[in-house]
Amino acid sequence: MTPAASRPEGHLTLALPKGRIMEDAIALLSRAGLPLHVPAASRALRHEFPGVTLLELRNQDVPVYVDLGVADAGIVGKDVLLESGRAVYEPVDLRFAGCRLSLIREVGAEGPIHRVGTKYPRITRAYLNAQGLPAEIVKLSGSIELATLTGLADAVVDLVQTGGTLRANNLEERDVILHSSARLVVNRAAMKLRRDRLRPLIERLREVVQEG
Repeated sequence: MTPAASRPEGHLTLALPKGRIMEDAIALLSRAGLPLHVPAASRALRHEFPGVTLLELRNQDVPVYVDLGVADAGIVGKDVLLESGRAVYEPVDLRFAGCRLSLIREVGAEGPIHRVGTKYPRITRAYLNAQGLPAEIVKLSGSIELATLTGLADAVVDLVQTGGTLRANNLEERDVILHSSARLVVNRAAMKLRRDRLRPLIERLREVVQEG
C-alpha cells in the first residue's frame, strides 16, 4: 500500500519548502480555497489544518516526498525539480520565485572551460553535453561564485535573480540555461486516488495565477 492510499479519503498532504517560498505558497493555496495560514514560529515541521497536513521541508526534499507518495502534492522551484530527476506531475506554473540558472564566468574571462562548480550537477552535465564541452563538474553547496574567483573552476552554474552578486564580484552571465519559477507538483498515484480534491485545486490555482 502506498502512503497516499493509507491516508483518509479526501485528506491532502502537502510538501512545502521552508522560508519565503512557503509563505508565498500558503498565500496562493489559501486563495485557491485551502484552509491554510503561515504557521506560528516554532520547531514543528508538520502542521495540521482541516483536511490538510502541511510538511515543512528543505527545498531539495520536496520532489522526493511527492514522488515517493509521502506527500500528495508540493510546491518547488523548476530548477530543483529538474535537478531531482523525480517522476512527478507538474500541472501548474505558479509564476512566483522567478530566477534563471546561468553559466557564469569572470568578466572578460577567455579560454576553454575545464571545470565547472555548481549545486546542479545533473542539469549542468546535460547542458555541457549539449554544448559538446567535456568539462569536469565539481558539486558545491554554497558561495558558488567564489569558485571562479579562487581558481577552483573556470565557470560556475548558479541561480541569478537581480544580478547584484555577480556585479559585486566582477562576474557575468555567459548563457542562460533555464528560467525557473515555483511549480505545483503532484504524486502520480495521488492524482488518481485524490482526484476529487486535486483536480479542483489544480483548476483553481490556474485561475488564481491568471488573475495575478
